Amino acid sequence: MKQEPATPPGAPRRRAGRPRSVVLDRDLIARAALKLVVAGGYSTLTMSSVAKSLGVSPSALYNHVESKQELMQWIQEIVMDGVDSSVFETLPLDEALAEWAVTYRDIFTGHAPLIPLIAVLPVSGSPRTQEMYEKVAAGFSRSGWNQAEIVPAIVALESFIFGSALDATAPLDIFDPGENAGRMPSFEGALAAQRATGEHSADAAFHLGLRAIIAGLVAKAGKR
Repeated sequence: MKQEPATPPGAPRRRAGRPRSVVLDRDLIARAALKLVVAGGYSTLTMSSVAKSLGVSPSALYNHVESKQELMQWIQEIVMDGVDSSVFETLPLDEALAEWAVTYRDIFTGHAPLIPLIAVLPVSGSPRTQEMYEKVAAGFSRSGWNQAEIVPAIVALESFIFGSALDATAPLDIFDPGENAGRMPSFEGALAAQRATGEHSADAAFHLGLRAIIAGLVAKAGKR
């Protein structure tokens, strides 16, 4: 039987089969988009940039996602999936709110560039986010809350959580008085005392504020 001649040393090897291609799906596209936003902010998120990061053409991307708005909702789904709302099914309202808020803040501390976007993004295309709100609202309802006050309470908590997540990314020396040292004795004394505790100022502020908000909400419910 006649044999094929051996490939000469150094000669390019022939490719076997068809070249590899990216198999696109919702999760792959959303995670690529999320990576872009976290690295460079919302301004870096374009359909072309996402396509480039995946090694495909923009037209290939549009076969899976219709618009940048839909893409943001996919990102929202990934991020919000890390927020633990299952605690409202097993814990009293005050404990559930504390656990939920901590996971919520931790998630967005790592995704701070998304806060201005997700805070105002409609939830109509985000089933996981809707599921979270349903569990939180059900927790309030089981505790006897007035239905008309549940959404305002949730929004108040979210506003605090988003602000706390941003604060966690601030530089540690944000309150240093610089050349005005010694001119703010009350504030500088309080600042020194807080630093002496060894606790990160953003963490201290978050936990103090969270306890106060939850205590206020519980007290409000108890006055009915």
